[in-house]
Formats: sequence, C-alpha cells, structure tokens
Amino acid sequence: MRVVVAPDKFKGCLTAAEVADAVAEGLLAERPDLDVLRVPIADGGDGTVAAALSRGFREVVTEAAGPTGIPGRVSYARDSDQAVIELASVCGLDRLPDRKSDPLGASTYGLGEVIHHAVENGVGEIVLGIGGSASTDGGAGMVEALGARLLDGGGANIPRGGAPLASLRSLDLSGLRQTVGNTRVVVASDVDNPLLGPRGAAPVFGPQKGASPKDVRQLEDGLTRWAQIVAEAVGRDYADEPGAGAAGGTGFAALALLGAELRPGIELILEFLRFDEVVAGAGLAITGEGSLDEQSLSGKAPIGVAQAARSAGVPVVAVAGRNGLTQDQLRRAGIVAAHPLSDLEPDPARSMANAAALLRKVGRRIAAQQLGR
Repeated sequence: MRVVVAPDKFKGCLTAAEVADAVAEGLLAERPDLDVLRVPIADGGDGTVAAALSRGFREVVTEAAGPTGIPGRVSYARDSDQAVIELASVCGLDRLPDRKSDPLGASTYGLGEVIHHAVENGVGEIVLGIGGSASTDGGAGMVEALGARLLDGGGANIPRGGAPLASLRSLDLSGLRQTVGNTRVVVASDVDNPLLGPRGAAPVFGPQKGASPKDVRQLEDGLTRWAQIVAEAVGRDYADEPGAGAAGGTGFAALALLGAELRPGIELILEFLRFDEVVAGAGLAITGEGSLDEQSLSGKAPIGVAQAARSAGVPVVAVAGRNGLTQDQLRRAGIVAAHPLSDLEPDPARSMANAAALLRKVGRRIAAQQLGR
C-alpha cells in the first residue's frame, strides 16, 4: 500500500520535511511493507521553497538584503526556466535582527534582489510565495530592487520602508520594465485584504509586525500616497483588488507593477507540485500542521491537501500539535481522523521539545489503526 505523507510545518518546532520524516519513520516501524511517499507542502509562506526542492527542483543560492537591509545568503528553487521564491526566507520576520521589529523602515528590497537574480539568469516564470512578511512597504522595496525609481519632490530617491512612502512624488518605471520584461509572476497568497482602509495592510497586519497605533497611521498615509502615484503611472488603481494588502502590500505591487496573477496559496502549490498525480491510487494520505483550528478551515494547507485527496477517492487523516476542530468540522473538511500530539503529551512545551519522537509514535498509531495488517 502507498501512503502519501503531506504535512505543512509545525511552526516554531519542525519544518514540513521534518514532520513528514518523523511520521514516515513511525509508519514504517509498524508496517515495513508500506510504500511511503513524503511530500512536504506549504501554502506560500516559509517552506514553499523547501516543498519545491522536495519535488526535484534544484537550489540556487544568492545574497539579498533582509527586511532591515542587512545582507545574507538566501536561496530559491529552480527547474528549467521556472523559479520558486518565498518572501519569508528573504525579508520575513525570521530575518529581523534579534527578532526586533522595524514597522516603519522594514523593506521588501531583498525580495526584489532575488527576483532580479532569477530573471537575470534566464527564469521566465516565477512562483512567488509572500507569507510571513516583516514589512508594510507596499512592495515598494521589491520594485526598487528591480529597477524602479521612487522619487521625492526634488528628484532624489526616497528611503526604504513604509513610512517614507508619504514623501513619494513620482515613479520612474523604465528600469523595472527593462529588468522584468515578459517574466510571468504568479503569487501564492491566502489573503484577500485590499491595500487601504480598515481591512487594509496597515491596520490589519501592521500591529503583527510591531506597529503602534501612531505607526499604523503613518503607514496608511504612506501606502495611500504609494497607491496614488502607482495609479498615475500605470493608469489603473489596484488598491481595492482582493489580495492587494497581502504581505504588507506586496500583493499590490505584484499586481500593479509586475502584472502578477494572485492565486490561493495551497491551491497553487498543490497544482505546482502536481499533487493530484502524486495522491492518485494511494491507500491513505496524511496531512497536518502545528494547530488544527478554525483558521485552518480558511484555506490552510491541510484542508487543501484533504480536499485534493478526497477528490481522488483517498481517505485522509491529520496530525497536529493540537486539534481544536470538532469531528463534524474534520469530516466536512475531508479528514476522517485527527491525531494531535496533545493526546500523548498534554504539556505544550514538552510536546514541542519532543515533537519528532511524538510524531513517530503517532505514525505507528496511524499504521495500526488506519491501515491494519
């Protein structure tokens, strides 16, 4: 029997690949006869590049600025003329020095540097995961790194970050167009927020990145100016487009200035990994994430896996650090059973510290209960 193990990461604990390895080891310890296929997945946030690498893409290493401008080694995945790039690993929250936020000055410049590297080296299509952003700069840094010039009233380049956008007076896109050319960009994002207003990037996501109420007002002012100048430059206002507020407004710049297509994260990643072909004919699929809860039902990775497997007629079980969903909610999502680590270790700290060992036990339990002999 073939079993497909396709989990997302257990955030702050194990990567998706580590979760898949631990579950697979448990399955095989109980049932050595199983054919276990490990398919770590992601929904556009951290782990997106790793998911591509697990399916045969090669790693490309380069250097790019973090959210506060400090350079570092980063990587993306490539196969032929297609690349997978994730914002989180380039200028996301984990790249903040000492995890100290910089809500007004953090930038997506490094993301643009990685895109530039890929395009410069012959990539014609980019799958861009934009979860886990540390900035609220509307994607301005990204397009600056790709050749755009953001100018103040005196014709000088404005500083990077969300707050300085309020001083923007004009936008020169000639360098951007020359760099990007006909490169196709597809963005993986599960956020449908607009750029501005009460549901916009600054008030909704700014506080998560350390923004105070005063900071939020500054960021909103900057993004408002950014949207106005971009609309004047391209002849269309993208600020109200669903997903424009994703990743501190990076979705907006991708739509308006890169001509990107925004797709639901897990849907795009599963399609990209050809998951329907992977799961076809399997006897069981196992998915999961750190916490199965109400947020999971809003298009998170395990639910996407469950729906794809159910469409292929394959039963699905889930592993998780904890499970906050009822049996009815699980069933409607296409999951026949959930196996939370909290059943084995109720103390959250100990559960996280021993997650791999607990997942191996869960793998053995699934093999015994769901697969029999």
